[in-house]
Amino acid sequence: MKLKPTAFGSLACLALAVSMSPGFVQVSRASDVSDWLGKNLESLVSVYRDLHAHPELSFHEEATAKRLAAEWRAAGLSVTEAVGKTGVVGVLKNGEGPTVLVRTDLDALPITEQTGLPYESKVTVKDDERGETVGVMHACGHDVHMTVQVGVARWLATHRDQWKGTVVFVGQPAEEKISGAKAMLADGLYLRFPKPDYALALHVTNDLETGQVSWVSGPMMASSTSVDVTVRGKGGHGAAPHETVDPVTMAALLVLDLQTIVSREVRPIDPSVVTIGSIHGGTKHNIIPDEVKLQLTLRAYREDVRQQLIDGIQRRVDALSTAHRAPAGVVTLRESTPPTVNTPALVDLVLPALRAELGDANITEAEPRMGAEDFGLYSQDNTPIFMFWLGTVNPQVMADAIQHGTRPAATHSPKFAPDAPPSVATGVRAMTAAVLKLLPAK
Repeated sequence: MKLKPTAFGSLACLALAVSMSPGFVQVSRASDVSDWLGKNLESLVSVYRDLHAHPELSFHEEATAKRLAAEWRAAGLSVTEAVGKTGVVGVLKNGEGPTVLVRTDLDALPITEQTGLPYESKVTVKDDERGETVGVMHACGHDVHMTVQVGVARWLATHRDQWKGTVVFVGQPAEEKISGAKAMLADGLYLRFPKPDYALALHVTNDLETGQVSWVSGPMMASSTSVDVTVRGKGGHGAAPHETVDPVTMAALLVLDLQTIVSREVRPIDPSVVTIGSIHGGTKHNIIPDEVKLQLTLRAYREDVRQQLIDGIQRRVDALSTAHRAPAGVVTLRESTPPTVNTPALVDLVLPALRAELGDANITEAEPRMGAEDFGLYSQDNTPIFMFWLGTVNPQVMADAIQHGTRPAATHSPKFAPDAPPSVATGVRAMTAAVLKLLPAK
């Protein structure tokens, strides 16, 4: 039974009808996953530590993809590599039934790790964008995501008597550049492989203890748009500013003025963010340069608001150039991805399975965030999607942080260090329960 989409990218409230339809069960069939993990968790943690110690940047995940492909082949999946450049797809067929897609991301971040773990990443590479040598670290938990997916694939492959249908495992590159999902879909993900009836994913978080997951129905994560701005001037000697048009001063004015787009133009009830993450200009103390470059990220939940941010930036850059009799500035749009909007009816359908598997006390509702993910693109062709948050923080670490008024190390931090064994175990249990909820029993 295919759920029909309605406005706002969600489904009509048909979850109850689907859950009561023939072949669908009301409770999780993953009750023995905990017993299975008792025998297999150590092997999965070994996979995690190897992935953590050997991270690769976006669209360079060759070894990572090969490791994932090898794990899937060993489990009995049909595997295709080099989908969307460095992506990998594994298909597990088990008779007639729905198709469920389970996605993980592969890439790491240009961050030098400072966790002190025995398996701490020592990898350094030359960064594509700046040409500088940088450390590389799985600071966003994609190593946990991959390991969980390996565990789910292993369990499903060895328990074929408990389900029927097809599971498509997707190892997606370049999530950190919000380019990988687009690349895989453009390379025929929904044409060359079984098209999913549902798409699932999870993401680690530092605000939940291990053993817990949280969920959002509807808008979960914002859209993201990267923008480059070049402020152009006329260079010259620092002792004779009157003979120049100083782009450094202009850029300083622009940095402040850009914040008025959100504070004075966007409706207060429409979430939006304009962040200047990088500003570069000049080479020496006494030289006024010809230009200054800025890198921005924009976040919004509505497309018209996103466009309002872009228009506001362009108007301010144009006006700045006019006011200072400078050459026209340049605004260039880079990567972008739409919001991640969980399908409400699919969330309603899967939540009982998560509660049955982990217990009500370990399932909480979360608030939408302004962070971004390209998982929203998997809703292409009205495919229902659901991503949930996975806790990674040791309970004692969480308690200590609360006591001292701090927070555990966040993702994208050089000190981000998930408590791997219970994080992986909970992820495998939760994702397996979610998949089985959507597949009929044999």
